[in-house]
Amino acid sequence: MVPDDSEEALIDGLVRSAFQVMGVLTRIGAEHDLSLTQLRVLGIVRDRRPRMSDLAAFLGLDKSTLSGLIDRAERRGLLARTTSPDDKRAVVVLITDAGRDLTQRLYEQMRDALAPATGRLGARQRHELTELLETVLTPPLPSTPRPATQR
Repeated sequence: MVPDDSEEALIDGLVRSAFQVMGVLTRIGAEHDLSLTQLRVLGIVRDRRPRMSDLAAFLGLDKSTLSGLIDRAERRGLLARTTSPDDKRAVVVLITDAGRDLTQRLYEQMRDALAPATGRLGARQRHELTELLETVLTPPLPSTPRPATQR
């Protein structure tokens, strides 16, 4: 089946927007000595406590590669590992206060860098685009919810 022009335009728009966002993320990450994968990890754990195995699977990394990423983030004081309250054999990753502070600064930089593009949309268009993107994005990472006292 040959895709119609609207499907081609959609795919092209998604790819071009991904390139634009990845360019911003790469630049901002480099300013903080972080790779795209390290940014992804911080973004994932900012409001979740994923198991190491779930995080590795979600990122498409083998466990040893992820372990090295987490080691480096731990040395920088950004992330920590602990045992799962539900399964003492499982290790979960959590963000530290320093990691949360950095993540907030990174988000502000990304928001400012993308403002020229997002600023061209009205409030209703931003809302509609957000809903559409949620529809097409992959399912969220399974995670261990953070206890209410740590939210």
